[in-house]
Amino acid sequence: MSEVPRGGYSRRRPDPVELNGLQPMSTTRLSDEVAERIRSLIITENIAAGSRLPSERDLAERVGASRPTVSQALRSLSLMGLVEIRRGSGAYVVRRPESMVTASVTLMLDLDEHSAADLMQLRFWLETLGTTVAAQRTPPLGAEVIEEMREALQRLAEAARHPSQWIAADTVFHATIVRASGNAYLGAVYESVHTTLLSSEYKQWVQNDKVPRWLRDSSPEQQLALHQPILDAVLARDPDAARVAVETHHREMQKHLAETLSHSRQRD
Repeated sequence: MSEVPRGGYSRRRPDPVELNGLQPMSTTRLSDEVAERIRSLIITENIAAGSRLPSERDLAERVGASRPTVSQALRSLSLMGLVEIRRGSGAYVVRRPESMVTASVTLMLDLDEHSAADLMQLRFWLETLGTTVAAQRTPPLGAEVIEEMREALQRLAEAARHPSQWIAADTVFHATIVRASGNAYLGAVYESVHTTLLSSEYKQWVQNDKVPRWLRDSSPEQQLALHQPILDAVLARDPDAARVAVETHHREMQKHLAETLSHSRQRD
């Protein structure tokens, strides 16, 4: 039995944990490292929003990694809201400082994967608050904000048949609506929660470029039908309709998350 000095603290340093699962970095972990290096460069070199990144081939040569690894890294960055992937054009910078909040929320979910349902509930509460406030702001939303929301929905419509573009455009749409509430912190926290949920739900897409079944099988019309009412309610300054539209969307997201968790347990 180790000696306990005055004050009640043992002089004996505790043995370190084993960490038996710690193994050499896999391709998946390498892609995380590449994503972090690109993220760091975007911040330290102050690369402007809208700037196009080098091609996947060029990035692969620069970092000494394979092109699939770089592609996986860019998909991860797109889920963080730092990069937008445009089909046939490349990856573009989207500067969002709230990514640090996302990292913290992501860590919480990683530590307790069973808390995904709680995180989904928080997302619903945040979007309901942001959307209903946006619908009744005084003075009403300005023309510039309204145009931004309409453009976000239009981009969502154009991306409906392309999963990579859809996922990025979906984040932009919901975040734009919540930011219209006028509270920057509400917008940042909401987007962080939303991004973390997407990262969990689309993990297979990031790692294997495997599109989720619900997104692959649903039509563009079905997807837009979940989003159009949200924008319409905000523009109509109808908080009750906004609340109903967000709740309808939330129920569909719950189904998608349940399907993802079910497939994950089956693999385990």
